[in-house]
Amino acid sequence: MAVNRSAEPPTASAAQTPAAATPAVLSVSPASGSSGGGTTVTITGTGFTGATAVRFGATPTPSFTVLSDTQITATTPLGTGTVQVTVTTPIGTSNQFVTFSYVATPAPALTSVSPTSGPPAGGTSVTLTGSGFMGATAVRFGGVSASFVVNSASQITAVAPAGSGTVQVTVTGPGGTSNGVSFTYTSVSAPVLTSVSPTSGPPAGGTTVTLTGTGLATATAVRFGSTPATSFTVVSDTHITAVAPAGTGTVQVTVTTAGGTSNGVSYTYALAPTLSGIIPNQGPTSGGNTVTLTGTNFTGTTAVTFGSTPATSFTVVSPTQITAVVPAATAGPVGVTVTTPGGSATLPSAYFYVSAPVLTGVAPLSGPLSGGNTVTLTGIHLVEATAVRFGAIPATTFTVVSDSQITAVVPAGAAGLADVTVTTAGGTSNPVTYTYLPAPVVTTVVPNQGPTAGGITLTLTGTNLAQATQVLIGTDPAGFTVVSDTHLVVDALPGAVGPVGVTVITPGGTSAPVTYTRVGAPGI
Repeated sequence: MAVNRSAEPPTASAAQTPAAATPAVLSVSPASGSSGGGTTVTITGTGFTGATAVRFGATPTPSFTVLSDTQITATTPLGTGTVQVTVTTPIGTSNQFVTFSYVATPAPALTSVSPTSGPPAGGTSVTLTGSGFMGATAVRFGGVSASFVVNSASQITAVAPAGSGTVQVTVTGPGGTSNGVSFTYTSVSAPVLTSVSPTSGPPAGGTTVTLTGTGLATATAVRFGSTPATSFTVVSDTHITAVAPAGTGTVQVTVTTAGGTSNGVSYTYALAPTLSGIIPNQGPTSGGNTVTLTGTNFTGTTAVTFGSTPATSFTVVSPTQITAVVPAATAGPVGVTVTTPGGSATLPSAYFYVSAPVLTGVAPLSGPLSGGNTVTLTGIHLVEATAVRFGAIPATTFTVVSDSQITAVVPAGAAGLADVTVTTAGGTSNPVTYTYLPAPVVTTVVPNQGPTAGGITLTLTGTNLAQATQVLIGTDPAGFTVVSDTHLVVDALPGAVGPVGVTVITPGGTSAPVTYTRVGAPGI
């Protein structure tokens, strides 16, 4: 494993692992470099493990990395002439005469500055292009020093100090001072930015934004932070379109003209969203229900789609949560997509459109007010049933037998018709009619006595008799005819002498018995 060490010797308490032998330096590549230092060289030899110092002559390297027991990379310090390269470990210091030659560093050369002008107050960010910039020690506008950053051997970014007229920009390095390139302090007003639209985009860049402001017609640069726009087009003195470069976080967008550099307006590199869940994950084909999406980086969401259909509406609750109203669609699964300035995230087959249930029948069609009886519902799309209701009253219990059948225990209800419905994630079914029937009541039987041989007709009077399914004399079923809801005609059955109860059974229940008496024939 490579070990990076500073040029400082270790403290007395630092843990050290002795190498097997005194280090030996066999070669240095390249064998020469700038007297200004900064050349990266590879030192080859033996016994380098645990190296504590690398020196070029008597000068320690600014930094070095032990790649292996036989190889070290190091950065050369400042120097002159030809010097011996040595490696020191806890065992000792190499003594082979392997050398590195310092070559006189040429003065930096300056080819251009951009922009070439700025306001007298200074503050313009200027890009200097040329060569020999490594190790630069000063950038001057005329005789005034500027703050600067060396980007590479061929580029420096400097901030123009205050000044007037036309001055020469120069770079000073280990090899001397460069030629001068003109920079003019002009009284042209600096541009002013008022807005950027959109205000965010993906870290990869590529977003086209519109900058609005004043004094933009002579723009020479558009920057996002310190990074130049990928490209830009001056539309008018008040508008520029620019393509955002890659970046991170929130940066200030600026425009530079001959009058200087504008104020900054914020542009945010938004992270791409992630989508991890949707609750509930199914609903009716008609849509209209609200779901909650969870994930990350939802701020600034511009679209939520179900399959290819946009959500009816959506609300960004937080960076990790969105509520959306589901649009209508055909039955089946669809992917859900969230789009933000940072990109898009899709959860495949995340939401299922469920067909609404359809009821075709209920059997039996009626039952008692007290409920408790079991009915069978038939239809289609019933397998996802979450509720069965008789009117507004939930079934006591229900069992999904199949996609086309449910059995349900009827709850108590009021006399009359009740709409039976089934609810699933797909919605609520059409109603089928179920009738709550009051129990029958028999008030009289005429005649109230007859022969043991039967054979006569009895008339029962009462209420709620129209739905009669059985008439019992004692425990024996008798033939009967429904005349109306208040009258039944019943065939008397033969039987033993004495009283028996007559009862009527309907889906609404069983009546209280009335007494019919069988009388024996008179004796002779």
